[in-house]
Amino acid sequence: MSEPHSICIEVETHYIESQSEPDANRYVFSYTITIENKGHLSAKLLTRHWIITDANGKVQEVRGEGVVGEQPELAPGESYQYTSGTLIETSVGTMGGSYQMVDETGQPFDAEIPEFVLSVPRTLH
Repeated sequence: MSEPHSICIEVETHYIESQSEPDANRYVFSYTITIENKGHLSAKLLTRHWIITDANGKVQEVRGEGVVGEQPELAPGESYQYTSGTLIETSVGTMGGSYQMVDETGQPFDAEIPEFVLSVPRTLH
């Protein structure tokens, strides 16, 4: 029997050079997240909690409703993908956190977002 709550989260990040200004300590990244419900109950994403840390140790905490203005509901086996972005003051940083979700029985649970790295690609000359 599978877990009632099994949310798989995959992340892909991209450095957005056109919106970044390294001389002004402004580094912009996009991230595409795929949330897959591998459990056996439907689950709805209610809120998010991000912890964003730059290489200087500066921490930003972000909390809010849903993701990109939506509160997706995922039946077992369904996935949801969205792209968002963040701004940090260094060329490398990390993001992680959790989604606060509720299953079809009304039971709340957290889906952990594994920490991932934001990094400007090394340029080869």
